[in-house]
This record gives sequence, C-alpha cells and structure tokens, in this order.
Amino acid sequence: MRGLSLRPHILVGFLARPGPTPVRGHATAAVEYTTSPIQATPAHPQSSSGFRTYSREEISEIYNSPLLPLVYRAAGVHAANHDPTKIQLCTLMNIKSGGCTEDCSYCSQSSRYETATTASKLLQLDPVLEAARKAKENGSTRFCMGAAWRDLKGRKSGFERILEMVTEIRGMGMEVCTTLGMLSPEQARRLKEAGLTAYNHNLDTSREYYPKVITTRSYDERLDTISAVRDAGISVCSGGILGLGETDTDRIGLIWEVSNMPEHPESFPVNALVPIPGTPLEKNPPLPHDIILRTIATARVVMPSTIIRLAAGRQTYSEAEQAMCFLAGANAIFTGEAMLTTPCSPWDEDKAMMDKWGLQGMASFDQKSVKSKERFPIEGRQDAAAATPASSAQDSRVVAAAVV
Repeated sequence: MRGLSLRPHILVGFLARPGPTPVRGHATAAVEYTTSPIQATPAHPQSSSGFRTYSREEISEIYNSPLLPLVYRAAGVHAANHDPTKIQLCTLMNIKSGGCTEDCSYCSQSSRYETATTASKLLQLDPVLEAARKAKENGSTRFCMGAAWRDLKGRKSGFERILEMVTEIRGMGMEVCTTLGMLSPEQARRLKEAGLTAYNHNLDTSREYYPKVITTRSYDERLDTISAVRDAGISVCSGGILGLGETDTDRIGLIWEVSNMPEHPESFPVNALVPIPGTPLEKNPPLPHDIILRTIATARVVMPSTIIRLAAGRQTYSEAEQAMCFLAGANAIFTGEAMLTTPCSPWDEDKAMMDKWGLQGMASFDQKSVKSKERFPIEGRQDAAAATPASSAQDSRVVAAAVV
C-alpha cells in the first residue's frame, strides 16, 4: 500500500458520484454500491439515535470482508450521509502538559515514565485565545483543549479558567471541545452552560484488551464520564488508538462498544499510535495502512452519521494513503503546529493536500448532530433551536443509511 498512487480527478469524481434515491425501509445506496455479500435486514434493532445497531459478529463480518469492496461500500454510506468533499479542520492545544498520575502505556504525559515531556501548569487565558484565533484564521472550525490529569478534583480555580476559555472561544463562532479526564455530572453541566460543543473521552481499545494498556482507570469509569457528557447535552467524541498491540478482534470490539452506546457518538477519532521514547510502547511497530483503512471503513458502515476523525499518526501516511481514508469515510483531521505531544501536519501542507484532492473545509456547526445540541445562536446560521424540516434531503439520506 505504500506505493499507492491516486489521481486527484479520480478521487473527486468518485466522491461526488450521486447515489440512487434512498427509500425509507429499503436497502440503500450503501448496500447498492457494495459488491460485498453482507446485506441489510430492515427489521434489525435500532439504537436510540435512529440507526441500526450491529452485533459483534456482524461487525466482524464487515471488518473481515475483502478490503477494496469494504472501502467501496463505506464510500457509498459516506456519500449518503455526508458531503464527501468536506473535511473538518480541527486544532488541538495542550493547555496543561505532563505530570499525569495515570499509567496509560502509550502516553508521554504520565508521571510514571521517563519521557521528554515536562509537567507544566494550566495555561492562562490569553495564550489559549490567541491560539484559537490563529487556528480560525487558518481554517480550523473546531478548537480542542487537552489537560493532562486524571480528573478535575481539587482544581476549582483551574476549572473556572477552562470554563472561561470555552465561553470565549465559542464566542468566536468555533466549535469547542475539551478532554480533561473524568467528569462528574455537575462538571459536565457547567461545561455545557459555558458553551462546550463536544467532550473527548476515548475508550482506546476493546474492553478485553484495555487492562493491558491502562490499570489506573477502569473501562466503566470511562463509560460513566461519557454518560455524564451525553446526559448534559454535550456531543460525545469517543474513539480509540490503533497499534497498541491489539488484534483485529479488539478493533472490532472497540467499534462495537462505541456504536452500541445509547447514541452514536458525534465523533469517532481514529488514532495510529505514535511510539514515544520512554513509554512502555516505545518499540511498537508502525501501524500498517490497511489496518487503519479497514477500521475507518468499518466504522463508517456501522456509524453512518458520525464524524470520523483521522487523528494522531496521520502524518506517518502518504497523501495517497490519507486520501484512501477520506474515501472510506474519514471526514475530519487535526491540523496545526502540534497535537498534544505528537507531531501534526501544518496548515499549509494540509490545505495543499486538500486542494489536490478537491476537498474543502467544513463549516462550524455544519453537522446536524452538533447543531441540534447547540443552545447558543450560531452566527450566520439558522438558530440551532429551530428544527430542520424532516423532509430535507439530508434527513432522507440519513434515514436511508439507517437500514444498512
């Protein structure tokens, strides 16, 4: 796959290809595009988000289907539920680095490992707002802030500062995301009131493999935080890291866990491990492209309306390999100067790549799932509280994919 080469006009032509008109209750574009023998059964149980839910066995069958037919199928699902020429640009800033008491074996910010990352205090408001302005000027429409700690206990003044950051950045017309460790329901409520769009809390891997990666926080504690976020009306951003030493079965298990939540997450980040010297996983081999491609394609089929974020490790893949990920359903990237403690492709390089493939940046609050949870007026747009007509073309596409 490393020698893969794609011509831009071929990619764009495929992405822009219109699918057949979906009809409620019938197999859709996603099924009609595929040469895979996997077929839909409309009577299958639905999640509360309105989409079909899949069993582990069904997800395994999808994941293990021939790769190119799987990508073709995923591209059909993607085109039925999203504008396939749009990619959201996101920027992630580390607002408090190092010194974390957790033992996540992939993380350079753990105080348990000898790494180059040093502990720092929570940043003041002004440098964070300046970084957000710069990100917006360069086309990013979501600004994410990460703090390296287990939870917010005993951090009252720091939490108040973060709430101010959220409110100020939301006032710029950007989507705002934070990842601050475990949250209580009250903390989630206050973040929502401050204007938070989304909260990132990854499951990382399957429930079965998780104890081999992290022992200081349980899988159920992660799910509890996600529940608090969802109950507060904040969009959930939850995905995983590939290349931890897990198997295909674990990657299938991760997709099953995330897709069987009460609602499909607004975002599903797919990270490729960036081995950090000094961490227990420093010698893990690079993740082959076909594995991340297969994972993205499976996630797209299983979670049709979710934004799939091609996150850490993206810069290790060629532009053609990244284009295949976009074709398979990835529709958000992290761009800018850094991504927490790992390298990130700069804005100008990403803009040039997107121009080459005929891709455009996605506007803030462009996704219906995000807009529906937004309680603040959206500049230049219909107020989020006003419902979009159920008969819209987008709704028709979403309903169609629900029975895939």
